[in-house]
Amino acid sequence: MVVKAFTDYLLLERKYSPHTVLAYQNDLKTFFEFTKAEMECTDASQVSYSMIRSWIVALVDNGLNNKSINRKISSLKTFYKYLLKIGQINESPLAKHKSLKVPKTVQIVFSENEINQTIGLLSNTDDFEDMRNKAIVELFYATGIRKSELINLTLSSINKEQNTIKVLGKRNKERIIPLIPQVAETIEDYSKKRSTVKTEKSDDYLFLTKNGVKVSQTLVYRIINNYFSKVSTKVKKSPHILRHSFATHLLNNGADLNAVKELLGHSSLASTQVYTNSNISELKKVYANAHPRNKK
Repeated sequence: MVVKAFTDYLLLERKYSPHTVLAYQNDLKTFFEFTKAEMECTDASQVSYSMIRSWIVALVDNGLNNKSINRKISSLKTFYKYLLKIGQINESPLAKHKSLKVPKTVQIVFSENEINQTIGLLSNTDDFEDMRNKAIVELFYATGIRKSELINLTLSSINKEQNTIKVLGKRNKERIIPLIPQVAETIEDYSKKRSTVKTEKSDDYLFLTKNGVKVSQTLVYRIINNYFSKVSTKVKKSPHILRHSFATHLLNNGADLNAVKELLGHSSLASTQVYTNSNISELKKVYANAHPRNKK
């Protein structure tokens, strides 16, 4: 079936993660269930833009926001690009589609003080979970890695001699990120404690539960949310906000945008430039203090 061939293409050739491919698969499934029920159309090559537009209307009626709808349409676009690639269609029904407008939101990052306070809550303890949680918080802030990247780190990801970690990012792209000595020391202390935890399998994942099982994305989110809730009143308290904080604080302190791009594992500079939005207040300060015409 063409959908199966498409998902194999995403996994094997495009190197998409299984999680991402599953999302594509679900989007296509719901779309073709809709066209079958509403238009009696089961042939992907016979789909028209009017059918897709009707699906968009149905999604809006079901309460989906524009960002979620755009993601689903993106799945369809990729699918029809694949059909063009293999010669099953001559033109994509989405060739002239324009994405729905999404209001821009600025992520409010943690302050340096909030981060230091949170790390302080986890200091001076030899409890396994506290040591693990401290290592997780410090590693997020020191490297800007994604939540999925963190939970998939292994013991062999850490290079103790060079104080670096090897991260497997989106589409299986590897990158090497330096570790500041303080974080390397925290990870070393945690690793010693981790060696006392019994594991049922031979997996060497870095971050484990006290039962020896790889930490889940839900657990990691809960760890960040719980600890930062004690020091911050910000609405969003998640690993992704720590990633934003990492990038923003680097830029605030003069880091080059291209260097931040490499550290974050972005494929294009445009993805990194979003972090300059939350940096504008700092830029205004620098501008006001440095511009000759602003001198009194």
